[in-house]
Amino acid sequence: MKFAIAQLNPTVGDIAGNAAKILQAYEQAKTQGADLVICPELSLIGYPPEDLVLMPDFRRKAMDAVQHLAARTKGGAGLIVGSVWEEGGKIYNAALLCEAGKIAHIQPKTQLPNYGIFDEKRLFTPGGGPKIASWRGIKLGLLVCEDIWNGGLAGELAKQGAQLLITINASPFEAGKLAQRKEVAAAAVKGARVPLIYVNTVGGQDDIVFDGGSFMLDADGKTIAQLPEFNEHLAILSDASSVLHTPLSTEETLWKAMCVGLSDYIRKNNFPGVVLGLSGGIDSALSAALAVDALGADNVKGVLLPSPYTSKESTEDALETAKLLGIETMNVPIAAGMEIFDQVLSPVFKEANWMDNVAIGGNVQARLRGMTLMAISNRFGWMLMSTGNKSELAVGYSTLYGDSCGGYNVLKDLYKTQVYALAHWRNSKGEVIPQRSITKAPSAELAPGQKDEDQLPPYDLLDKILTHHIEERMSAQEIIAQGYKQELVDRVVKMVRMSEYKRRQSCPGVKLSSMLFGKDRRYPLTNKF
Repeated sequence: MKFAIAQLNPTVGDIAGNAAKILQAYEQAKTQGADLVICPELSLIGYPPEDLVLMPDFRRKAMDAVQHLAARTKGGAGLIVGSVWEEGGKIYNAALLCEAGKIAHIQPKTQLPNYGIFDEKRLFTPGGGPKIASWRGIKLGLLVCEDIWNGGLAGELAKQGAQLLITINASPFEAGKLAQRKEVAAAAVKGARVPLIYVNTVGGQDDIVFDGGSFMLDADGKTIAQLPEFNEHLAILSDASSVLHTPLSTEETLWKAMCVGLSDYIRKNNFPGVVLGLSGGIDSALSAALAVDALGADNVKGVLLPSPYTSKESTEDALETAKLLGIETMNVPIAAGMEIFDQVLSPVFKEANWMDNVAIGGNVQARLRGMTLMAISNRFGWMLMSTGNKSELAVGYSTLYGDSCGGYNVLKDLYKTQVYALAHWRNSKGEVIPQRSITKAPSAELAPGQKDEDQLPPYDLLDKILTHHIEERMSAQEIIAQGYKQELVDRVVKMVRMSEYKRRQSCPGVKLSSMLFGKDRRYPLTNKF
């Protein structure tokens, strides 16, 4: 038998469009001699569908679409598709085997994840356990995503006589996840002594990116087919040796995840392009480089927003960034706006030179920039990119309704030290970020001579403490026990806690780690712990 993996990029809620995509892959695979075409988890409705599945009309339309797809299998190849399914008043996340013009087998997902980005227990009813699907003389064991992480379910199917395990997935990307999936899958097949086909979705959906990387393992857990990451792909597994793509490096994986997350957010929401502020610093330069790689230079616009505190070097670096990337720029000085605010607020503040105060005047400058960028976004329809990194978001080193405003942030889950590492990596492929933007001391330039490290610890030290506290969930005392100074740790942890209200209002961004703000890490705003 010839099995086809259809590694697809669906759009949440686009039932008709997703059905057309599935059908196109099905027909293409059929012409290549495939006997069974396998699509990812919930590929018909997209993942995660969230509360769409609680709408009866949505469920009816999805189930009707499954019936139409099933009808197309009459006299042709079989098809496995993922969709919401309702029976007896219960809503399931199901794998549906379509064969000979009808739905031949329905396998509800048994293990419903309810951690991190997942909240399936509030949406779906768990299935009663996997059952063998007999198909053309072969006993198939169907598992849906989380089911494979429970090795016992694969073992149950083996006891029922399964000759091949098939798991359909919408497994989101985070660093190191592909290797982790393969370890889990290998352990399952070694216990079951049955080969396995693992089909994963690909593409961006709001904060989440799916990296694809579908594969096939033999009964010993050896990889005999490996599909590419971050691309739609159709593979016929009869010649597995031709489907062995080399996994990407760590840096390229992160870069592609951010590019796919941004490009799909722009494409699926019908934006004509993006606009971002160019400060001459490394964050805006890296964001611009990612945007150009994701969308093309013609779809990226840069805006310089100099103040009286902006250095000549920063302006030069911003213009050099634009030149290296080939993007158009506009120059909108904010000095006139600062003067107006000075005239309006000086009588209230009863203070001279208050604009030099970073906490007050600095925020006014940042909000003037944010308001200007949003006006440009409104006028031309370009989506505004926010450019703050995870280190800044963690400690609140940003201005609400200022530099934090925007529609999407590709650096949201990237610490400052990772920003530097990726800038060096991307420049090794061809210079797109000015060297001075990388080497100079970071500064928001909101006051004369201001530097980030006037208010923050050095980023290499800050990021280590933040990683302990955020990703590893360590308390201040536990971090101090690692050898850090108490005064420093207490200060950093307090900044993280006090900035929760800012993060709650921040824009979406690409999930890269196990602990994305807003999706994985959710803390109360009012919190005395």
